[in-house]
Amino acid sequence: MSQAVGGQAVLEGVMMRGPRHWAVAVRKPDGEIAHVAKQIDPLAARHWSLRLPIVRGVVALGESLAIGFRALSVSANYAAAEEAEGDGEPAEIGRWALAFAFLVAIGFAVMIFKVGPALLTDLLPISNGGYFVLVEGLVRVCVFVIYLTVLSFIPSLRRVFQYHAAEHKAINAYEAGDELTPEITQRHSLIHPRCGTAFLLWVMVVGVFVYALLGRPPWYWLIVSRIVLLPVIAGIAYELIRFAGKHSDNRILMTVLAPGLWLQRLTTREPTLDQLEVSIRALREVLDLEDRKEQPADKRIEVMA
Repeated sequence: MSQAVGGQAVLEGVMMRGPRHWAVAVRKPDGEIAHVAKQIDPLAARHWSLRLPIVRGVVALGESLAIGFRALSVSANYAAAEEAEGDGEPAEIGRWALAFAFLVAIGFAVMIFKVGPALLTDLLPISNGGYFVLVEGLVRVCVFVIYLTVLSFIPSLRRVFQYHAAEHKAINAYEAGDELTPEITQRHSLIHPRCGTAFLLWVMVVGVFVYALLGRPPWYWLIVSRIVLLPVIAGIAYELIRFAGKHSDNRILMTVLAPGLWLQRLTTREPTLDQLEVSIRALREVLDLEDRKEQPADKRIEVMA
């Protein structure tokens, strides 16, 4: 049985994670591949209540964001050839700096993709609550697609998108049971049903149904509801992505999820063999660590690709 693995692109590299470990591999300026591995103490493994549907999605999302920021800090230092003195590993940014960066990023995302579209729609002369929520959802999706499209045209992000695809290809090859070599991995799709891009789209779609229960509240409750209900919506979207990941061979389901898969074309680019080598290095490191510490079946943690 294969391990549940996921990951993300970082600066000049890839972070891969399993239920109990994560590893980041980075191509250094001198051409060598450096990697760092860390252990995870997942919250969901501590108590059964944290593994309940929807709740586990909120917990997993929070942990994934925290690990992602740590991996980015490591890769940034490696890419700049800045190593910590004495131990040869790159220094991570401080806890408070990490927390600040985390809050800024989350605040930006909430304002741009949740509160902003709600306030923009509130300016329109729509009295019907159902129509209001539907138009708000369309505005939110349009803002999201425009945002990704703009990012896709920024030349400096092309390599990040290549590493994003390299991460997907490595996981697809692993889940297919193929040998993890750059040449074989290159044959696999750069699309993955558990991708965070698809997850974000489903957060917006699910939000339409959840916010429909509230109709069109006053502007101040509009802001509060879009923030307070976000964990619930993210938890539901997580369950959808998790289900899709386990039934990726179902054509009907994949047709329904097709918009989320199409969006990944904006955030992925065909990787080179050298980039796939980096992705495979991170994946192998995680798999080796997970094999040494097999997790009981009743406490397995799902992760997003």
